[in-house]
Amino acid sequence: MIQKIKRYMYMLAGTIMLALPGVVSTAVATATPSSTCNQISTGIANGINQATGTSSSGANAVDCSSSSVNGNTIGKAAKGLVNVFSIIVGVVAVVMIIYGGFRYITSGGDSGRVGNAKNSLIYAIVGLVIVALAQLIVHFVLGQTTSIQSNVTG
Repeated sequence: MIQKIKRYMYMLAGTIMLALPGVVSTAVATATPSSTCNQISTGIANGINQATGTSSSGANAVDCSSSSVNGNTIGKAAKGLVNVFSIIVGVVAVVMIIYGGFRYITSGGDSGRVGNAKNSLIYAIVGLVIVALAQLIVHFVLGQTTSIQSNVTG
């Protein structure tokens, strides 16, 4: 029974790991603008023009202010992706804490079984801490980029 649960957990983790790059690339692909604003050289030229205060009229000028991407779309996709991943990992960690507690209670004083149960509890708690720190880091970075972007455009 336990081997089946472990096998299903490994298959779920493997499926998530294989699907994650596709989800991220799809989110980024849908976030890129379809107009000429996606040309790197044009964006750099417009950024230099804004930074130096020169006029951006001419053959290379592109008005990207009406573009559908202003960084918020990618930020929302990143937040959503991290939230979904955090929920999945959080549920797995809680299940592992319950399972480790059950193993600890039913160990019967056997030092090997008690050690294994303690290790599973410790790893599950460390997993929850890592997920919480990942949430904090993502929200901090996205908050900083949003404030920098609003300072540049505002």
